[in-house]
Amino acid sequence: MKKPTKWTLFAAAFAALAAPADNLHLEAEAFETWGGWVNDTQFMDADHSSYLLAHGLGKPVANAKTTFEIAAPGPHTLLVRTKNWTAPWSKSAAGTFQIKVDGVVQPKVLGAEGQGEWLTETAGVVPLAKGVHTLELVDLTGFDGRCDWVEVKSDIAAPIPAAPVKVEKRAFDLVVVGGGIAGTTAAISAARLGLSVALVQDRPVLGGNNSSEIRVHLGAWQNMPPYPRLGDVLAEIAPARGGNAQPKAIYEDDRKLAVVKAEKNISLFLNTRVDAVSTNGVGRILSVSGRDTRTGNRTVFSGRWFVDATGDGTVGYLAGADWREGREAKSETGEAWAPEKADMLTMGASVQWYAGTTKDGKPVAFPQQPWMIRLTDANGHQGVHGDWDWEAGLGREQIAEAEYIRDYGLLVAFSNWGYVKNLASNRTEYANKELKWVAYNAGRRESRRLMGDWILSENDIDARTVFPDATCAATWTIDLHWPKSAKDSKFDGEPFRSDSLNKTIWPMAIPYRCYYSRNVPNLFMAGRDISVTHIALGTTRLMRTHGMMGEVVGMAAAICAKHGCDPRAVYTDYLDELKALMTKGVGDGKKHPEQRYNIQDSLDPAFKWNKRNHQLR
Repeated sequence: MKKPTKWTLFAAAFAALAAPADNLHLEAEAFETWGGWVNDTQFMDADHSSYLLAHGLGKPVANAKTTFEIAAPGPHTLLVRTKNWTAPWSKSAAGTFQIKVDGVVQPKVLGAEGQGEWLTETAGVVPLAKGVHTLELVDLTGFDGRCDWVEVKSDIAAPIPAAPVKVEKRAFDLVVVGGGIAGTTAAISAARLGLSVALVQDRPVLGGNNSSEIRVHLGAWQNMPPYPRLGDVLAEIAPARGGNAQPKAIYEDDRKLAVVKAEKNISLFLNTRVDAVSTNGVGRILSVSGRDTRTGNRTVFSGRWFVDATGDGTVGYLAGADWREGREAKSETGEAWAPEKADMLTMGASVQWYAGTTKDGKPVAFPQQPWMIRLTDANGHQGVHGDWDWEAGLGREQIAEAEYIRDYGLLVAFSNWGYVKNLASNRTEYANKELKWVAYNAGRRESRRLMGDWILSENDIDARTVFPDATCAATWTIDLHWPKSAKDSKFDGEPFRSDSLNKTIWPMAIPYRCYYSRNVPNLFMAGRDISVTHIALGTTRLMRTHGMMGEVVGMAAAICAKHGCDPRAVYTDYLDELKALMTKGVGDGKKHPEQRYNIQDSLDPAFKWNKRNHQLR
């Protein structure tokens, strides 16, 4: 073998320096195929990123796959952003996975390091030839391992420049942010009255908590006095059947989507998370910017008016709107149920679930895992259904701690099923039962509330106040949730079940002034982020009520367009026009399935519900 000279060594070194460094950033949500992984977008406000989640209910999911191209051969380091989600409660990790490159699984098990924070792990160093290669995420457990991104680096110290982002600009009369029940009806109502509408939703389906992703059924009365036609649009999208945590078909995602797509004035933007707002410097919103949760590309939506139907008051918060969170003090509101001191005891978020018999009726195992909470006959739940009262995070910061809250909900759901299958005294009764569905999107009840010209309170409800700008009626009880005490639940860890405190009310027609911001002049609200106290939220937070709110907001936006005014002027100058629209309604005039489920009695004797015969009595 010929000995290299110093000149050949120099030439080789120079060639290495001159060769392009391969430093690639691969966002997991942008992989070419997700396999059995799902795109989790819930926590983008806190973490500024979505990620892939291996939500397999204890069965490893199919690999997520993508390809990448290498320009110069050589060793490349694989870096992965992930987290050990069970670390806050256990030394054992639930959601682990590995990286496979060109068919070869790298030995490093990922998702088992850290104390529950997102961090970067090294998956290995692999020799890569010039050309196209494959990369896969290999789930090991089916218990919610997660991956934000993978980097392939020939120079581990070199920063990777941000990828170019495509930006599209669109202009509309009305921009509705949030495609839950309230946002959907607001968009339909405004579109039917002639406005060009953008409906922007961060998930692939419409319906919010009533979608098949979360599976909470609609509640409260609709089509009530003083405006019985409010609720007609809601009837077009409302599922015919009720029940929490039921099979996917119950929630009729396709029906909601079909109604929206039939409206020529609505442009629908699914999988788009609004995370930035532009104002004119004195509060007026000029545009909102949304990021595609799969590609990272952006759309800037300019508009004359905006609707915050996000539930979390995201648009208002980013625009500088006045907002509240938590419970007001009795000294501030004078409410009978208010605490002496203000606090953050919010209602929580539910991770619902259900189980059923295996397809072949044969027994199936669900092994107890070391990271599971140990439950017993004294505090475990023997059953096949986790309903609304599987509620985590009561009193925690619902937005900043959202991932922690959801993860605790997953932890206790899996832990309880592990108890049922392996430790319960009657476990043989569950031998052929298996988990059919566990929500990975938590159903949140409460977070920010945006303040309007009127803040509806318990006092208004108790006094049966008749407002000049009354709109749709809230009819549910004042229904507030509390964590089950250790004594009641026989469980001394962080609560994961809730109780409710209920006060039956007379129907309360909500004033229109609760539906627009008091300091952002062109911002409407619809849904659970309207202008109410924590106590009043107990009745206004029901989704049938939200649907009617949305109809009203769409009507008010049409009046704004007609007169070139802002939402406040609808109250001060054009209230009679709003009343006329609410009297007429904007439904399609067709017959739709009657809403014969999840309706509570009110104090009004004209509205009592015979649950047995499913009719008014």
